[in-house]
Amino acid sequence: MQSELAFSTGDLAHTRFAVSPMWEVVTSFRLLVGSPVPAPHRSWAEQVLPRLRAAGLDRGRLARLIPAGGYLADFLTPTPATPFPTLESELAAVRETPAEQVREDLRHLAAASPEPWELPQDDLSRVTAEIETYWELALGPYWARVRAVLEADVFHRARQVAEYGAAHLLNDLHTSVSWDDDTLRLVRRQCTITREGAGAGLILVPSVFAWPSVLTRIVAPDTPQLAYPARGFGTVWERRASADNDAIAAVIGRSRALLLAELETPASTTQLARRAGLSAAGVSQHLTALRDAGLVTAHRAGRSVLYARTTVADSLLAAAPA
Repeated sequence: MQSELAFSTGDLAHTRFAVSPMWEVVTSFRLLVGSPVPAPHRSWAEQVLPRLRAAGLDRGRLARLIPAGGYLADFLTPTPATPFPTLESELAAVRETPAEQVREDLRHLAAASPEPWELPQDDLSRVTAEIETYWELALGPYWARVRAVLEADVFHRARQVAEYGAAHLLNDLHTSVSWDDDTLRLVRRQCTITREGAGAGLILVPSVFAWPSVLTRIVAPDTPQLAYPARGFGTVWERRASADNDAIAAVIGRSRALLLAELETPASTTQLARRAGLSAAGVSQHLTALRDAGLVTAHRAGRSVLYARTTVADSLLAAAPA
């Protein structure tokens, strides 16, 4: 099956990229509720799924809006206002969704569900509260890694445009996407797409979790969006090469260097204390210092707080001799 989107040279001129936290929310949540989880993301899913189930997110409003297959609610992926919108700005846009669009999205969901349901407008704040919880449990602790892959993809695509032109870019996004004769073609689409009433151009959104598919959002009068698998998505969870802790320790101290090395995956104070053989109180003090220095971030997960390395810390470790 093939769908076509009218796509003139004028639309080409209005095409832009965006790294969208909400697209990563919907694509990652869909991946987790599907079965089986694709191999590239299983190590991440094994860490995250128990937290989601403990929080009840596998059976809340978000689970109704993002089923394992088929249509998902368009209002969850509002038009990115900037190339790098924050989660907070996108959640504000979700809360401001017009009531008619919410009803229309729910009608689409009801067509594939045996249990039609209502979502009062004031429930949007509860939906965004669930999203905030999901972010803290599933994406926030890993966002530095995810965003690095997404930004690298955008940089690569920008170079493609500079070296070969925008047509080459569109034809290289995904095997199911092609552009010629003022038409963007997408094969194996479950629904038709049209530019009728939609805005000019196209917003291209790289995603770590979209593979193996591309996803589209076309809601008049907004600019169409196309989420596609980012280059290198399969490497996002790979273990980084070990650095020489002695070199790092000479700068920040041995205990803090050890904690950074242990934060290959996000962990709590208790977990780090057990792994590193340090007291919980000592680990807490070191983490506070590392956080103040911009080397780790903290993310609440239920009663625990998970700490994660930042891209600054990753760069520091990568620069040290192996």
